[in-house]
Amino acid sequence: MKDEIAAISDELREALDSVSSESGLGTLRVAYVGKNGRVTSLLKQLGGLPAEERKEAGRLVNGLKGEVERLLAERAVGLQSAALEAELQAEWVDVTLDPAQHRVGNLHPTTRIQYELEDVFVSMGFEVLDGPQVETEHFNFEALNIPANHPARDMQDTFYLEDGNLLRTHTSSIQVRGMQRLRPPFKIIGPGKCFRCERLDASHEATFHQMEGMMVDRDIKVAHLVYFMKTLLSHIFGREEEVRLRPGYFPFVEPGFELDIRCLICAGRGCPVCKYGGWVELLPCGMVHPNVLRAGDIDPSEYSGFAFGLGLDRLVQMRYGIEDIRHLHSADLRFLRQFSH
Repeated sequence: MKDEIAAISDELREALDSVSSESGLGTLRVAYVGKNGRVTSLLKQLGGLPAEERKEAGRLVNGLKGEVERLLAERAVGLQSAALEAELQAEWVDVTLDPAQHRVGNLHPTTRIQYELEDVFVSMGFEVLDGPQVETEHFNFEALNIPANHPARDMQDTFYLEDGNLLRTHTSSIQVRGMQRLRPPFKIIGPGKCFRCERLDASHEATFHQMEGMMVDRDIKVAHLVYFMKTLLSHIFGREEEVRLRPGYFPFVEPGFELDIRCLICAGRGCPVCKYGGWVELLPCGMVHPNVLRAGDIDPSEYSGFAFGLGLDRLVQMRYGIEDIRHLHSADLRFLRQFSH
C-alpha cells in the first residue's frame, strides 16, 4: 500500500501542473477524493486489513487524503488568482495622464488669497489663529453681543445641528476664543470656512471663506482701522482701488461700517455681481463693542479695538474678475487650472 500511496501522490502533482481551469480541477477532485475516487477506495480497503496493519495503513491513507485536499486547495487559489489577473488585464485602463499633458497641482485661488493675506498681516504684527467650524451658540452669537432673542440672528441664516450646536456663520468666534487666551495689546486674524443658508446667486454661496481680524490696545480709533484696511487692499490688488466707508449695523461693533469696493467686474457700471449698484460689499468692520470686550474679560474703559470680517471669496472675485462666485466651489478643473501660475 505504501507504493500505491506514493504513486497516487506523484500522479496528482503531475496532473495538477496541467490543470488550467476550475472545471478541470473539479474533475481531478472527483477522481481522487470523490465517492469512488482513488483515495476513497484506499480508505474503504482499510477494513479488510489485519488489525496489526490497519493502524499504520490508516495513518498513511489519511495522510494522503490530507495532502491531496491541500494540493487541490492550493491549486484552486492559484487558478482564481490567475483568472482575476487575466480579467484585470483584459479590462485594464490607463487612468494616468499622458506625460505630455501632466499638470502639477496648484493652490485653489481662495487658498492663494488667504496665504497672501496671512503674510501681509503677519508682516504687520498680527497673529494667525484658528477655531472649530462646529460652534456653540455662546461663541457664535452670545459672546458677540447677539443674545437668543436678538433679531440679528435671523440675518445669519444659520445651519443648526441636532445636538444644539451649529455651523459657524462667521469666523468672529475665533476672535472670542482669542480674547479669552490673549491679553491686550494684541492683533489677531482668523481665516476659515463659514456656512449660511443663503439664496445662491453670483455673489452668494452657502459655503464661503472669511478672514476676521481684531486689534485691541489703548486708544485705538477708526483711523487705525482705515489704515490697515487700505494697506491690506493695496497689497492684494497691487494698486489703490476706490473704496467707500458707509455706516453699517453689526451687533458686535459700535460704530459699525461697511467697506465697499468699486466693482472690478464692471468698473462700476453695474452687473449681477454688484447687483447693478457699481459697488461690492467687501469688508464689514467697526470698533469693537464694549460688551464683546467684556465677554473676553477685557475692560472697555481701559482698552478699545477694531474688528473686520473680510470675504475671501468676494476678494478673489474682484482680483481675478470672476463673474460668478459659484465657480469657486464647483470643483471644475477647467476653471481652477486658470490659476496654476
